[in-house]
Amino acid sequence: MIDTVVIATDGSESVERAVDVALDLARRFDAAVHALYVVDESDVDSSPESIREELQTALEETGEEALAAVRDRADREVETVVREGRPAAEICEYAREEDVDVVATGTRGRHGENRFLIGSVAEHVVRTCPVPVLTVRQLGE
Repeated sequence: MIDTVVIATDGSESVERAVDVALDLARRFDAAVHALYVVDESDVDSSPESIREELQTALEETGEEALAAVRDRADREVETVVREGRPAAEICEYAREEDVDVVATGTRGRHGENRFLIGSVAEHVVRTCPVPVLTVRQLGE
């Protein structure tokens, strides 16, 4: 039984299909939906100090837009969360904290094709998440 689905989103085009598949899964099981965006602390920490605050704000705004896109596509209420940290670790921690049944994610995010078959965040989530992970490849890749 699937009672809670978490959609890990970074707002990229490649996650759109994952959102659709996860929402369909939630609809079929009448499951609650959580959408999670993680501000990558390494992006902020590695930026010049003079722009860190602006970058932090921009990434948080991107997160809110990504979460709004999930809400707009859903046929049910979506609990939205923005966290900060290492994306894969935060996704897995959120899954543990909320006792979810499945995490859905795209295979490539905003950093593009930095991995051969599956994005580094998705790969890490698959390897370390305490619950099943549904990875959804964007068609036409």
